[in-house]
Amino acid sequence: MDQCQIPQNLIAEVPTPCYVVDAAAVEQNLRVLADVQDKAQCKILLALKAFSMFSLFGLIKKYLSGISASSLNEARLGFEEFGGQVHIVAPAYKHEEFSQLINCCDYIVFNSFPQWRRFRPLLQKAEKPVHAGLRINPRYSEIKVDIYNPCSKYSRLGITLEQFQPEDLDGITGLHFHTMCEQNVQTLERTLKVVEQQFGHLLGGLRWVNFGGGQHITQPDYDTEKLCRLINDFRRRYDLQVYLEPGEAVVLNTGILVASVLDIVHNEMDIAILDASAAAHMPDVLEMPYRPELLGAAEPNVKPYTYRLAGPTCLAGDIVGDYSFDEPLKVGSRVVFLDMAHYTMVKNNTFNGVALPSIALYTPESQQIKIIRQFDYADYKNRLS
Repeated sequence: MDQCQIPQNLIAEVPTPCYVVDAAAVEQNLRVLADVQDKAQCKILLALKAFSMFSLFGLIKKYLSGISASSLNEARLGFEEFGGQVHIVAPAYKHEEFSQLINCCDYIVFNSFPQWRRFRPLLQKAEKPVHAGLRINPRYSEIKVDIYNPCSKYSRLGITLEQFQPEDLDGITGLHFHTMCEQNVQTLERTLKVVEQQFGHLLGGLRWVNFGGGQHITQPDYDTEKLCRLINDFRRRYDLQVYLEPGEAVVLNTGILVASVLDIVHNEMDIAILDASAAAHMPDVLEMPYRPELLGAAEPNVKPYTYRLAGPTCLAGDIVGDYSFDEPLKVGSRVVFLDMAHYTMVKNNTFNGVALPSIALYTPESQQIKIIRQFDYADYKNRLS
């Protein structure tokens, strides 16, 4: 959804801060992904690192084939609450957790040959078959922000061609690469050419390949027909099962973060202090960095009243951005940040003891917002000792 489809009168009733996810908007994205699965005969997984709101797993698993995890906790959540296939890829695994991973996962991807050699005996003894794969690093990425670039210089993520040890592939059934972030199909097309140039000679003896995530498949300008052609051409050349594991694309433009104004101060400009924090509740605003869209607001000085929106923590840089409004803000005014489903709930924290936002679900059929979870002092305290 380009704009929030949740009725304003319902937004006015939720406790703040609060994430609200629109179930109908999620299903709209899922239909797009399911169409790609059908036309390309690939399998699409929900990457839990982007979105782990398991109260929606019942809906998501009607369309997608499983989940992709990056830790034991994510793998267990997917195994227990989602079902379907459970894939995991991580920079390294702990020996004391590996038996649990075997029980949860169908596919385990290793980031290095030493890790593969270390855990191969445990996989061979497993009571159920688990597919083993290797993460490769083609040293090609079009990501401009280094913190998100797994192919940057000195990256620890994936095995480069000169490090590859083909004599050690006995038991390996697939390869995994993840080199994209919020990008269109043209980037994947160029990436595939590099991957095939470097590792194509190995693909004939394998059973699957995972193209990773970062594809903005549900963006309006994404060329899904070209994506399907790319995947089908790849499958015809190598006769492999292809996996995609987007997280953001599953819930792109499906959620909001509702916040309230706590105070307004002035220091050369008006500054509205919110009960929502960039640092604690939407950390990608500072990491990327980026300025999220705000419902009904514009760029600074476009509308009559301009404010800097800032969080309630002691971090001086806890600033969301500058916005202009038709009407002046006041204590108690509500602001609605758009596209706040992905990489928010999974990354938020309790810095300064700031409360975590509530989690809510909007269903158009019921015309209601249901509060799924609210957090209190016990949630904060129990994390610390």
